[in-house]
Amino acid sequence: MIRYRYSRWDGTQNPFNFDEDDIMEALSDDIMAHGDVNRAMRNLFRQGMPDDQGQRVDGLRQLRERLQQQKQQQLERYNLESLMDDIQEQLQDVIDTERKGIEDRLRDAREQLEHAGDDSEFLQAPMKILEGRAQQATEKLDNLPESSAGQIKELSNHEFMDPEAQKKFQELLDSLKQQMMQNFFQGMKDAIQSMSPEEMQRMQEMIQALNQMLNDRAMGDDPDFEGFMEQYGQFFDPNRPSSLDELIEMLQQQMASMQSLMDSMSSDMRSELEQMMQSSMDSSMMQDLSELASMMYDMFPFDDMANEYPFMGDESLTLDQAMELMGQLQSMDQLDQQIQSVMRNGDIEDIDLDQVEEHLGEDARRQMEQMQELIQQLEEAGYLKRKGDNLELTARGMRKLAQQALRELFSELKKDRIGSHEVFYRGDGGEQTGETKPYEFGDPFDVNLHRTLFNSVLRNGPKVPIELNAEDFEINRTEHLSQTATVLLLDQSRSMGMFGSWGSAKKVAMAMYWLIHSQFPRDYFYLVGFSDYGMEIDEQDLPELTWNAWVSGTNMQHALVLARKLLSRQKVATKQIIMITDGEPTAHLEGGHAYFAYPPSYRTLEETLKEVKRCTQEGITINTFMLESNYYLMDFVDKMTRLNKGRAFYTNPNELGKYVMVDYLRNRRKRIA
Repeated sequence: MIRYRYSRWDGTQNPFNFDEDDIMEALSDDIMAHGDVNRAMRNLFRQGMPDDQGQRVDGLRQLRERLQQQKQQQLERYNLESLMDDIQEQLQDVIDTERKGIEDRLRDAREQLEHAGDDSEFLQAPMKILEGRAQQATEKLDNLPESSAGQIKELSNHEFMDPEAQKKFQELLDSLKQQMMQNFFQGMKDAIQSMSPEEMQRMQEMIQALNQMLNDRAMGDDPDFEGFMEQYGQFFDPNRPSSLDELIEMLQQQMASMQSLMDSMSSDMRSELEQMMQSSMDSSMMQDLSELASMMYDMFPFDDMANEYPFMGDESLTLDQAMELMGQLQSMDQLDQQIQSVMRNGDIEDIDLDQVEEHLGEDARRQMEQMQELIQQLEEAGYLKRKGDNLELTARGMRKLAQQALRELFSELKKDRIGSHEVFYRGDGGEQTGETKPYEFGDPFDVNLHRTLFNSVLRNGPKVPIELNAEDFEINRTEHLSQTATVLLLDQSRSMGMFGSWGSAKKVAMAMYWLIHSQFPRDYFYLVGFSDYGMEIDEQDLPELTWNAWVSGTNMQHALVLARKLLSRQKVATKQIIMITDGEPTAHLEGGHAYFAYPPSYRTLEETLKEVKRCTQEGITINTFMLESNYYLMDFVDKMTRLNKGRAFYTNPNELGKYVMVDYLRNRRKRIA
């Protein structure tokens, strides 16, 4: 009985499980089609893959889609035009409080005058002064500009009559000043909000020192960052930067957020906010901040970090909330840029997992962690190795791809009942078929003991000793396996890749390589690729082999020349050429150089057929597998087969492997018993 033990999820368990062989299988089609391991890994990262439990791990494409959905939800939720509403409400509250305060003071003064009795004469003069001041204050309030920035500027010079109104206005100024400072110094929100006037002065000194450091950096000097942090480090707690570059990066992020906010506003609203911020700051502080912003932009432009965001929602925002939202949107954009970069270069380790978790949750982080471990997993399995910044297949990885190609082709053979070749049996007198036959004079005496004894028991019944007659003997049927030398001619012309035949043809080459290497080690196998020229291909280079996208020509003649030379090295009875192509010959060698013509010239056809005749004279059989049915190709192959007495097959990329494998296996076996 199998028992399963379950435990509560605590976040440490790995919910996804990838088998190295499954990963290689997911990569195989891409490697077959393009011959590039790095490209195949990039595509795997883009698309994701299921683990061995059937759970789907999202790729970068799905991750990016989810991120864009998150961003769109934020844009459809908020209304940026409402940004000034909160400030305007606070300003109106200040004005209303001041008006009420003026009215209350006048009322109280008049009541006091009415009840003053004999002392009323002494109160007349103060009363007139109060009324005059109240009239001036009221007129100023009545004539305030419509814009919030204008109102703040006027109220900054206003002599408040109501202490509560003055307090509210000062709180508003302090809030705007703090928000202005936060635009520059990320992570200092809490500290800034609780600063006293003395601490604010201290901060201004820090800004001046920072400007001096940036100026020193611009002049080529080495600023004293350690001394700066020793003196002003408390302003950056708890996340102190460890270097000036890190501090600059922090400033860039926050300034870019502010720039994004400004860019996302209407021009009128942007102008008003800028004026309002300026009105709330001391002139000296404003000058220091402007100098900081200017130097930051000159030295480290952040235009590419700032984006305009089209808000379309109804929910209102305060300025503080807007700045926080801008930071989130920019963080999303940064993650999106990381994802796009990884989709191009395949460096999945560049994905910031903290950002993934922040915006998409723990599940997305776990999936990315698993994807980041795929390369290491394949390296540890011995399938991949690093060479500089690139990945390469190892010899073991190449064998694995070949095994997978062979297994895939034979599984299809079994499904289609063309023939099953999953298992190969070995024997001294030939290859056993798994069948038996009664022994006849002259047969190899390879007795099948089980069937022989069984026949005796059937004839005489179960008794001891067992009596054997001549008719009881059965022997194993065997096949003679001829030693074969094979050259596979693989068309690498442009049309093979453009029309989708290359991946299937290459898979057949990989499968044949492994079939012969593993099951028929006494056979010889060579590979020749051809487009404008023919070229012998080392078996180890086969995984990275690809079609020729940049030159024209299908030079069968040169390929046959090379194949004939390779086969001449071997003293075996059976020599064959297997040619896979999708087009008629359109090139041949003239004086050592390729001559191309389309439609095919008579000269090209003639020279190619001459080479076919030479192969025939040397006892080399040519079997051709055509992936196209155009007239010129079929006419040429017909002429070639009449000369060579080989076979020609018309098939399609999906069926190619079945035909090639079956033909190879059938033609190297001969029943001998």
